[in-house]
Amino acid sequence: QVQLVESGGGLVQAGGSLRLSCAASGRIFSNYAMGWFRQAPGKEREFVAGITGGAGSTSYADSVKGRFTISRDNAKNMVYLQMNSLKSEDTAVYYCAARRYGVPSYSPKAYDYWGQGTQVTASS
Repeated sequence: QVQLVESGGGLVQAGGSLRLSCAASGRIFSNYAMGWFRQAPGKEREFVAGITGGAGSTSYADSVKGRFTISRDNAKNMVYLQMNSLKSEDTAVYYCAARRYGVPSYSPKAYDYWGQGTQVTASS
């Protein structure tokens, strides 16, 4: 069983930055591929970024490439999402997700555990 708790969301002006954090409980955190997803009102949940268990590989949605960076610290059971040059279209609830083994997936259905989400609002 893994519990995930996100933090770091908030209101920021377009062009600004935020850093989201995800704290994970449970053993052998490095066995889990991790992903960040987001969901805007009236839209489906979409993949933002993913990272393998050993942090050797990352992947990003085209819409955030070059602006967002995912990272993890397995010693602290933490995953981060650094978001720079935020745009109004980045406004959404952001979720952290864990997938047992394997690599990050673009599909929400591939993940086994989810956090409660944190709101990010970028105002133009």
